[in-house]
Amino acid sequence: MFLDTVETVADGVGFAPFGKVHLLWILGFIISAVTLSLVYRRVSLKVKNIIRIVIASLILLDEVWKWVFLFIGGNYQHGYLPLHLCSINVFLIAFHIFKRTKTVDNFLYLICIPAALIALLTPSWTELPPLNFMHIHSFTIHILLAVYPLMLTVGGDIKPNIKTAPKCLFLLLCMGIVVLCVNFLCDTNFMFLMHTDEIPFLELFKNIFGAHQWAFPILLPIIVVVMYMPIIIINKFKKLKT
Repeated sequence: MFLDTVETVADGVGFAPFGKVHLLWILGFIISAVTLSLVYRRVSLKVKNIIRIVIASLILLDEVWKWVFLFIGGNYQHGYLPLHLCSINVFLIAFHIFKRTKTVDNFLYLICIPAALIALLTPSWTELPPLNFMHIHSFTIHILLAVYPLMLTVGGDIKPNIKTAPKCLFLLLCMGIVVLCVNFLCDTNFMFLMHTDEIPFLELFKNIFGAHQWAFPILLPIIVVVMYMPIIIINKFKKLKT
């Protein structure tokens, strides 16, 4: 059962959304995010660099670990290529260690954080039991993907700027076009562009609008407002005080 995937696991061994197992993982995320963010904010630049490299390395190792067990269990298929948004963010964070730009900073803030949080809150791997490599990987990778940009934002290394939002959304669009082509060619569902995988919030959009793809153009402007409006308000208060 440890080596099973959602395609091979027996029925009835998974976990309930917001059940005990799910809530423990969410609690683990909250503790990790708060602790690492507060520590990162207070340490020296040298220690910050070490922490960033360690977290980025853990993210990469988590992805490698998944592939090793997929091949050991004989469960590799095209659908496990790293072309989901969060998988792409794994490599974007690896790039970020060596080359930081305002666009990459803000992409990690604007896109990576909400994507990882949505995955943690509405997991698509509920069929898997707790003692399963994909169950563990799916939670730990999304926790790390959310923690990395959160930690850097709290620490002041990432400075959210709404002016970069168009570039971030354009980059996301380019990724989406490439992934859509792969989906058509390989009959896959990367970025959930083809079907919902029974994810509750995507099912909700499908039931209301007739197609779950409406979730993307509707949610993205909301995410931009939610992610940047508090920053804008905080910055305005700081200017008023000075």
